[in-house]
Amino acid sequence: MVRAMMRDNPSPSDFTADSEADPETGGRRRFSEGDRASFGYRDVGAAEKQGLVRGVFSNVARSYDLMNDLMSMGVHRLWKDSFVDQLNPRPGWTVLDVAGGTGDIAFRLRKRTGDAGQVVVCDLTPDMLEVGRDRAVDKGYLSGIDWVAGDAMKLPVKSRVADAYTIAFGLRNVTHIEDVLAEAYRALKPGGRFMCLEFSQVVLPVLSDLYDVYSFNVLPRIGQLVARDRESYQYLVESIRRFPPQEELAGMMRDAGFARVSYRNLSGGIAAIHSGWRL
Repeated sequence: MVRAMMRDNPSPSDFTADSEADPETGGRRRFSEGDRASFGYRDVGAAEKQGLVRGVFSNVARSYDLMNDLMSMGVHRLWKDSFVDQLNPRPGWTVLDVAGGTGDIAFRLRKRTGDAGQVVVCDLTPDMLEVGRDRAVDKGYLSGIDWVAGDAMKLPVKSRVADAYTIAFGLRNVTHIEDVLAEAYRALKPGGRFMCLEFSQVVLPVLSDLYDVYSFNVLPRIGQLVARDRESYQYLVESIRRFPPQEELAGMMRDAGFARVSYRNLSGGIAAIHSGWRL
């Protein structure tokens, strides 16, 4: 399996291709007038949601990493370490990190893929990418990570270019999860692995009650105090509640063509790691 995934790295042009020009792309569906999506607890037009999400992350970009530490009391770092450990990327791999924003996953991947590898961060929000680039320079990552503005539902990449596809805390913000999964499948090489780290459904009743109180009462207040933006963090909390539970997302992955689909709960289901393969 590992040898099947270790292919020559694609050229940079493979990650700036117009997916509509690629005959194998699924691409993003055209939104119809009646096409609806959830934005937190609000029901909005599908075409409207993308702009709203971009606005949220533009607003929080500069405080995003600090807020993650405060909101999770640092636990998100352990989740991300576990996520990348489970993927176990090898030197020379090409990894597509979607909704990679400020680079937390990309930096962990870069340590594993080495100078011969390539990590491509694709994010909808230019402000998040700008923060990621600045952090990369501060950490000394002057090569091996590329930053690309793009839509997870219509990736600016050719087909079968990535050894692995990662998305951490981004899938719940997309307009149509099915389209994102189809694009992930398309972008992966045969033998490539899809991995998603996302907030999920708490499986312990006592913890679930405490988590609800913390999420709806404490997190938006932290957002107001630290980032001066209660509304954006209220949306982020609501988006977690609207996200499919573990078994439902696993079924969607199978429907998209992924094999050997599995998930692993973290911290009692507050978050979960989902895994699937393009075979």
